[in-house]
Amino acid sequence: MPPLTDRQEDILDLVIQEYVATPVPVSSKALTEQYDLGVSSATVRNDMAALEEMGYLAQPHTSAGRVPTDAGYRYFVQRLLNDTELPPTEQQTIRHQFHQTRLDLAQWMRLAAAILARTSQSVSLITTPQAAAPNRYKHMALIVIDNRLVLMVLVLESGDVLQHTLTLSEPASQDLLSQTTDRLNRLCVGLTAEEVLDKASQLDVLDRHISQRASDALHHADTAGARIIHDGVVNILSEPEFESEGVRQTLRVLEEREVLDDVLDVALAPNAQGIQVMIAGEGRWDELSHCSIILSRYGVVGRTSGALGVMGPTRMRYGRAISAVRYVSQVMNDMLRNVHPEDSAELPETP
Repeated sequence: MPPLTDRQEDILDLVIQEYVATPVPVSSKALTEQYDLGVSSATVRNDMAALEEMGYLAQPHTSAGRVPTDAGYRYFVQRLLNDTELPPTEQQTIRHQFHQTRLDLAQWMRLAAAILARTSQSVSLITTPQAAAPNRYKHMALIVIDNRLVLMVLVLESGDVLQHTLTLSEPASQDLLSQTTDRLNRLCVGLTAEEVLDKASQLDVLDRHISQRASDALHHADTAGARIIHDGVVNILSEPEFESEGVRQTLRVLEEREVLDDVLDVALAPNAQGIQVMIAGEGRWDELSHCSIILSRYGVVGRTSGALGVMGPTRMRYGRAISAVRYVSQVMNDMLRNVHPEDSAELPETP
């Protein structure tokens, strides 16, 4: 990210705060009238022009003020956002609501979804925790389909057979792929998704790429079938720009599920830690180019875990949403500790 001066950071921060509060482009005049910046409107206008040139702000129309870009939101989340917590009274209310419910995971999940939606004013989601022993690698075959397109057939120790289409960075012959599978079948037999991923870091380019995809397939098999509970669709439908592309994308992702499953796999990956903020698909998911998703894992690492979070258009109250996701994740972990005290040492912290 291009470095900013202290004043440019202050201006970017204020533009985002103003734009999130009301989806109207923010002008230099509006900032100088509302905030004591100690400089003239012309100076603020010059800084806003510099922020636009660096890609943090955009000007929808020549005569309009500026709005944050995806890069601007990322800079805000990574550099400017204070690590705030929900107010103590709000935390107490949330814990009280959980302790009022029966010892019933389904009820906890519905309550978590409702609390996240209400607190963040976004769409919330939480997955049912997926259990137990992870799947293990048994045998793999690779079949050339066309040019760089390859079919991966992965057999698990459970007897399940997974088929995934891979796109290689460059064409590979069937003989070369057969040699690759011979090596990986010797190296990875009996390993879990996380163990295959660890092996991948030691391999050459092609073997590493194939083993990483095998690890992804194993991990997806571990988490497949998770039910998703969501709440708060009405929150984004009531926004002033409810017909925006961000709202349409959010609804589409909830309905079609394929992209959401992919994103949740990231949140539940063996190496995933803490709160994860994905803005505009992070260049990985075109279907999320106008959405933001904030996720955290909850549960018993390596045994039973799920994901919870919020999603909506990129014009989001990131500080409050992140605080809500972090706190509800902590509460869910504490509830599970009370039910399964023998697993307490394995529950993740949520930094």
